[in-house]
Amino acid sequence: MTIRFGTCSWTDPTLIKSGFYPKGTNTPEERLKYYAGHFDTVEVDSTYYSIPSEKVAGLWAGERTPEGFTFHIKAYSALTGHPVDTKGIPLPVRDILPKDSFRERWVRINDEEALKLCFRMFGSALRPIKDSGNLGVIVFQFPPWFLPKKKNYDYILKCKEYLPDEKLAIEFRHISWLVGRTKDQTMKFLKDNNLIYISVDEPQFPTSPPPIAEVTSDIAYIRFHGRNRENWFKRGIPTVERYNYLYSKEELKEWAGKMKRLEGLAKIIYAMFNNCHGNKAIINAMDLREMLKETD
Repeated sequence: MTIRFGTCSWTDPTLIKSGFYPKGTNTPEERLKYYAGHFDTVEVDSTYYSIPSEKVAGLWAGERTPEGFTFHIKAYSALTGHPVDTKGIPLPVRDILPKDSFRERWVRINDEEALKLCFRMFGSALRPIKDSGNLGVIVFQFPPWFLPKKKNYDYILKCKEYLPDEKLAIEFRHISWLVGRTKDQTMKFLKDNNLIYISVDEPQFPTSPPPIAEVTSDIAYIRFHGRNRENWFKRGIPTVERYNYLYSKEELKEWAGKMKRLEGLAKIIYAMFNNCHGNKAIINAMDLREMLKETD
């Protein structure tokens, strides 16, 4: 079994200010090359906010990274039912949305034709990364109000239908998917449809998904969001402050044990740190990697 470690951004402003990148590493190209000297995988979160151009995606997968480097792509927010900033909606999609859709800055795209076009444009944007062999999974992070109802099971299958050639990884943000018989149903549904369950570590509240390690495909995917309980739901603060958390060695040891127990259940495990505040994600990814080396 192979375990690969990475973070959920290489461009976060607080990371750039942290001193991780050497002086003179000033461009996205230089930073990605430097990052790829330390890790062999990364999760791209900018795609959640807007669909990249094929040119930009091609640059990521071009000369900036070594052979075998893997990009995991976070699904565009419209595809997971989140509100989207109207400023970031692609022009072809804007053209077919009702005019009254733009009364507010943040909207949800519910129009079927517009949503299909978003999927089509998103899939096309990823083509250069896929063609280069650098594409990993597509991260579908569904919102807390996305509950285990038939329409939502059906919607997940629709995502698979619209992106038939990609590996879809599913993150639930509500405990209702993961308790009692519903948990068994959820895992069976994911396994039957070759969908990847994303194990999540995040601050624990009554509705939070528990930090369980499950495998529903030949890929296991874990996202570490940090445990900053104080800031997780706090309003009026920069989003990055929710992820201001450095895991302790003891907390990482818990996950090292869980990951060892996944041996034989998955061919590969991706441990992706999303506590992207300063260099905390970098530190913790290196810590866990070293910890698991020592137990081999």
